[in-house]
Amino acid sequence: MATDSSTLIINATLWVLISFSVLTWTLIVLKSWQYWRQKLANRGFEERFWSATSLEDARSEIGAGKTSPSVRLAAAGFEVLDSVGQDHPPALKYRGDLVATLERKLKRQLERESRFSDSGLTVLASIGSTAPFVGLFGTVWGIMHALHDISQSGKASLDVVAGPIGEALIATAIGIAVAVPAVLAYNFLMRQSRRKQQALEIFAEDFLHLISAETVDR
Repeated sequence: MATDSSTLIINATLWVLISFSVLTWTLIVLKSWQYWRQKLANRGFEERFWSATSLEDARSEIGAGKTSPSVRLAAAGFEVLDSVGQDHPPALKYRGDLVATLERKLKRQLERESRFSDSGLTVLASIGSTAPFVGLFGTVWGIMHALHDISQSGKASLDVVAGPIGEALIATAIGIAVAVPAVLAYNFLMRQSRRKQQALEIFAEDFLHLISAETVDR
């Protein structure tokens, strides 16, 4: 039979794996909900934005909430436009060619949205890569103490090794069961994040072309 210290360590390993599993599924639910909600919000805003007949009408679609990445991106662009034509000199970050300044502002906002979108995904990647090794640690520890019990009893009967080996196999199985959903979720959510980022880049490029055309017309 495994010693008390062996059982304690293996139980601690199992609780770590269970914590990993809870964190994994929490992130899966939260990130899936976040991406789904932002996708709908972006689609609705962009339809209204491009259906507007003027920049002022498009600006009115932003509102005060800034609840979606597309809204925040458009708000960042209009912030640059608002700096033009003021009575006092604009801040240093808004000085220079309007289109170039607008492009820099949109790129910075895209970087912020990308960081926010990817937040939590590194945790899934870390869990997916480390959970099997945590389970393997429990396995190795259980086998070590099975061998210790065999040496203490002087026999390798089933009743001596069944407990420690069983605990070791459970740790291995849980480690794999935790790692697989984490890896699959990471790959799926990373794909969704990249698609969302590409859609934002297209919106930012179209917005920049719109302002460039408006500037030329003036």
